[in-house]
Amino acid sequence: MDPRNNRASTSDESSSQRDAAARLVRDQLDAIYNQDPKITTPSGKVSHSARPQHVKRPEQQHTSSQHTAADPHATAQHMKQYHNQWQQYYQRYYENYYVGHLHNALEKEKKARQTPEEAHQEEMAAMRQKILNKAKSSAKKARKSRHFVPVMSAVIAVVVVAFLQYNQIIIANVQAYVSPGAIDPQNIVIDPNASTQVSSDPRLIIPKINVDVPVIYNVGYDHNSQMAAMQKGVAHFAIPGANSVPGQLGNTVFSGHSSNDLFDPGDYKFIFAQLDKLQLGDTIYVHYNSTRYTYTVTKKEVVKPTNVNALLGMDNKPNLTLITCTPLGTATNRLLVKAEQVAPDPTKAKSPDAIAANGKAVMAGNGPTALERLFGAR
Repeated sequence: MDPRNNRASTSDESSSQRDAAARLVRDQLDAIYNQDPKITTPSGKVSHSARPQHVKRPEQQHTSSQHTAADPHATAQHMKQYHNQWQQYYQRYYENYYVGHLHNALEKEKKARQTPEEAHQEEMAAMRQKILNKAKSSAKKARKSRHFVPVMSAVIAVVVVAFLQYNQIIIANVQAYVSPGAIDPQNIVIDPNASTQVSSDPRLIIPKINVDVPVIYNVGYDHNSQMAAMQKGVAHFAIPGANSVPGQLGNTVFSGHSSNDLFDPGDYKFIFAQLDKLQLGDTIYVHYNSTRYTYTVTKKEVVKPTNVNALLGMDNKPNLTLITCTPLGTATNRLLVKAEQVAPDPTKAKSPDAIAANGKAVMAGNGPTALERLFGAR
């Protein structure tokens, strides 16, 4: 016999057997889906037991066979559910697949229509959202850590202590960029000679830095008296040799806070926070005895708190000097802003009465912080 014919015969026989097996499986599945307990075998006989069986452990086989024989529709129902689940899976899969393609196509079309500026803004928004999500995730992980509570307690304690001790620095620097006064627009005088008649309330007005503050006269030059007066406005700092008032020859001196402890009383703790912004030629107004006096800035200097001699030696003209602490939030030095009277006519000014010395004069500074009060410092 030809070996090739033998191999062909063997191949046909194998193919016939595979077809028969496939037909058997299809018939069994159709019978299960139709809830038909009669299943045809390849020999043409009807079988009641030729249905799919799960492999059971030896001790489970007896119970399983009894259950299947008692409930011939259980396997069919199970196979239907199994088939439905696969159908639902593939339906969701292809829905997500095509929806994803549609979304990508719409995104590409949207990006094609965007201007470079819009694309940059969208990219920045996505980046911000990504950073925010990462921060939230990190914060969530940190909160779950057993070290989170003690660490946060320590951080909060440090922040509270730092704020109590250094709030003057923090707030003063903020105030340096925020208007420290509530100036009345009518007090911004363009022509200093237009009118010199004003109300009898003594006030200091500096339009450039938006200051409109009461002036407290008849104040001693000791630290406590000055600090008490500066709670109500700026204090007249009258010392022997520099004790004039507006309209008199000599030096009229006002002291005010550029910073002070947040918990100290008074509404003018940061009234001079912007005083350093004044430059030569800037205008200052002082209301005294119903008269407006106009001054022009001539000099700025920084001195030590004890250097009161820097306020003396200006008896030939009516002058004005403003004092405040510098740098902001500290009482290390004193900033002096000096100005000369230009209106009314300074040549008509008279000399002030002399005053006697009463103790050592020191330019007042800041009050003690909350912690310094608590622990008895200063």
